[in-house]
Amino acid sequence: MPQKKPILSITELSISFGKNKVIHNISYQLNQNEILGIVGESGSGKSVSSLAILGLLPPKISKITSGSIIYAENDLTKITSKAFRSIRGKKIAIIFQEPMSSLNPSMICGKQVQEILLEHTNLSKVRAKEETLALFENVKLPDIHRVYNAYPHEISGGQKQRVMIAMAIACKPDILIADEPTTALDVTVQKDIIILLKELQVKTGMSILFITHDLALISEIADRVLVMYKGEIVEQGTVDSIFNNPQHNYTKALINSRPSLNTRLKTLPTIQDYLNNTAVSAIITYEERQQRHKTLYGKPPLLEVINVEKEYISKSGWFIKPQTFKAVDKVSFKLYEGETLGLVGESGCGKSTLGNAILQLDKATAGEILYNGIDITKLSNSEIKKLRKEIQIIFQDPYSSLNPRIPVGEAIMEPMMVHKLYHSDIERKEKAIEILNKVGLSEDYFNRYPHEFSGGQRQRIGIARTIALQPKLIVCDESVSALDISVQAQVLNLLNSLKEIFGFTYIFISHDLAVVKYMSDQLLVMNKGKIEELGDADIIYTSPKTDYTKKLIDAIPKGL
Repeated sequence: MPQKKPILSITELSISFGKNKVIHNISYQLNQNEILGIVGESGSGKSVSSLAILGLLPPKISKITSGSIIYAENDLTKITSKAFRSIRGKKIAIIFQEPMSSLNPSMICGKQVQEILLEHTNLSKVRAKEETLALFENVKLPDIHRVYNAYPHEISGGQKQRVMIAMAIACKPDILIADEPTTALDVTVQKDIIILLKELQVKTGMSILFITHDLALISEIADRVLVMYKGEIVEQGTVDSIFNNPQHNYTKALINSRPSLNTRLKTLPTIQDYLNNTAVSAIITYEERQQRHKTLYGKPPLLEVINVEKEYISKSGWFIKPQTFKAVDKVSFKLYEGETLGLVGESGCGKSTLGNAILQLDKATAGEILYNGIDITKLSNSEIKKLRKEIQIIFQDPYSSLNPRIPVGEAIMEPMMVHKLYHSDIERKEKAIEILNKVGLSEDYFNRYPHEFSGGQRQRIGIARTIALQPKLIVCDESVSALDISVQAQVLNLLNSLKEIFGFTYIFISHDLAVVKYMSDQLLVMNKGKIEELGDADIIYTSPKTDYTKKLIDAIPKGL
């Protein structure tokens, strides 16, 4: 095979934020007609180094201290802002991680793509609209005319990401930078986007820099991959060589920290385990799991959901008949003390609505929810307040669920005060410090504020606040979906450890099926408000009964 020519060459690039050097002399090439994966966790420097290519680093606080970025014989570290305007969007385009914040909420989707064409080409408005509709066709958007006239909030997450891709490829760029373009998407939508990007790359011959923290995902799309850690490239090579013969311990950790679909480990290895050479992989045997289930299911259920429905009514105008929509439709299941029930399905399937109904945050329209034999749908407000101590939730985004003005120690003490636990603030503080220690944080953190912590630490604080009331049942609603692979492994290990210590029962809601399988005893698959499949998690993954469940499992990135 002829050697591919580089279209972009980065040599000895270093970037500093103030006195803090964040990128350390990195060098790599992106070849013509190639997909290069850049993988690493938050803070590894993968996004910062990619923003430097487009001259998008914040000018007042960041500086390229050495090195070059060569594209079309020009060093992009030395060109003017005016010169960058003719490159950005036209020659080098970018798809950002969060399409909702990247799209203008006050402008219809079609006009936003059309704007790029009018800026960088000589097309008339009529031709630009025709080209936009053709691009929407190209990225396989359904009902292109409806999407053209829709505002971003009126279309799904996957459709928004397709609009962003249409915008990025509008001017047929030489290079497309895809920065975590599938992180917040369902596993099936993620697979569709990956297939779409590969098809577009083959069709147009453009080169793609695909940035992610998920090595298994990289294996589905990239030709070559480079691994970044703390601002350095620690390893690079073909996807096959990186997966089958990783050299650096950090790469090994990224591959193995993700829950396996084949074996069930007692604890997931973390980055630190690999860097310290202390990683162990004790497996839970089939016999151990069967024995545990025999004990679990020998008792009466802690929670029984019987024919629960949740109906919403939409009114779209004065003289239009209201439409009813069943978000949850006749769902029944039992949950036993000490069990983890995994709840999976695509966005809009009703899993979070069902969780909210169990928590009494959104009342069910019909059916019974029995907790310790009592129908909690019939409780008074004062009785529900007492129930809050027993049934708690860990939210997806700990930052927005913590008050930024309250130190984390006080945030943990607050629910204790509301429910009048313990006799004094001194005693509550002692308990809060004890709980901080339980979730792997020290007493020193007690007086710090949420913004002073990393994402993984904030999630630990969210967990600490939840367990402060010593609840019996905890609903984990997408509580690890925004975390890096290794931080996710730490939090999952923590949840399992706390379950052993306190005897918690979990309802674990997630769109990440690999994580759900690792955590769950039983699995409940939802589709369009109904139960698609319910049974032992391992059996469902090995032998799914329905086409929908098969589709979900087939969409999981497997690695090589």
